[in-house]
Amino acid sequence: MNMTNILVEQDGAIVTVTINRPKALNALNKETLEEMHHSFSALGKDRSVQAVIVTGSGEKAFVAGADISYMQSLDAAAGKVFGELGHKVMATVENLPQPVIAAINGFALGGGCELALACDIRLASVNAKFGQPEVNLGVIPGFGGTQRLPRLVGKGLANEILFGGGMIDAEEACRIGLVNRVVPQDTLLDECRILASKICSRGPLAIRLCKEAVNNGMEMDLKRACAYEKDLFALCFASEDQKEGMAAFLEKRTPNFQNK
Repeated sequence: MNMTNILVEQDGAIVTVTINRPKALNALNKETLEEMHHSFSALGKDRSVQAVIVTGSGEKAFVAGADISYMQSLDAAAGKVFGELGHKVMATVENLPQPVIAAINGFALGGGCELALACDIRLASVNAKFGQPEVNLGVIPGFGGTQRLPRLVGKGLANEILFGGGMIDAEEACRIGLVNRVVPQDTLLDECRILASKICSRGPLAIRLCKEAVNNGMEMDLKRACAYEKDLFALCFASEDQKEGMAAFLEKRTPNFQNK
């Protein structure tokens, strides 16, 4: 696929995906979403990739939202198709076997906030701003915001953000649990790479199963979720990584995981 709006760069086991439409504050139009879906789908199948960082191009925006100039002329049928594409992209990000870290370097509004919500871990620069301003445009979030946001920060806080249509700053986003931590803008990507490197040093199969346990277990009652965890825990003992990890611990050496 010829990519014009997405940059994909690999450094060892870490891949950085950059939404690259800085003149449009990295807004998500149809072409960008299609490129994102293609890129993330390919990364999910690449066993050389153990962690993914998602960020936006430039210093102003992570993703400032879906492209309003594109959406303005849509009718209900076209709006449904656009929403389905957005949901497909966010589900692909959320369900990648690798952990996904959002490096939120500026505005994360509308579809940008929804992209951040689909990631596993969120680090924000001090200048980042968050919001779901769709009600100001006469619509609601269409890429999962009404569902992932209350699951992350709770129903009351989510409703205040969703109904109010305003923005919150990075410190407030951290306080309510929308982001993990806030760092200076000039060190944001470095902090994300340090975190990604730490993840890559762990057992990759175990990381993947941890992510499955969290994502799928959150949608179950506690009894079923614990039973699900028990099954995934048992599955680890059929892996070479488990044997290597425990042997390395007992032998006081660094493990050499093989992702199998």
